[in-house]
Amino acid sequence: MAKNLVIVESPTKAKTITKFLGSDYKIESSFGHIRDLPKSKLGVDVDNNFEPDYDIPTKAKKKAAELKKLAEKAEIIYFATDEDREGEAISWHLVNIFKTPEKKN
Repeated sequence: MAKNLVIVESPTKAKTITKFLGSDYKIESSFGHIRDLPKSKLGVDVDNNFEPDYDIPTKAKKKAAELKKLAEKAEIIYFATDEDREGEAISWHLVNIFKTPEKKN
């Protein structure tokens, strides 16, 4: 089993990077954004300093659960998302998913 988990944004990048890293690395894709503001409600808690309320969309729940399981087993997690705002947001959301138990919706 690989000791290190590398998370990238796209499956194409994961496939390419896999060719370069050894068996100590498990490379996975987040398939882009993994959380978003809910579409069915405001998305911020106006009584709690406008704290955002993020949800994992239905299409991303399976991937989020898979990545969380892999993260629990990894010694080191590398967030290798793109060097832009979206890449940073994807990594930030993943870190928060890994730290906290998932909400039951």
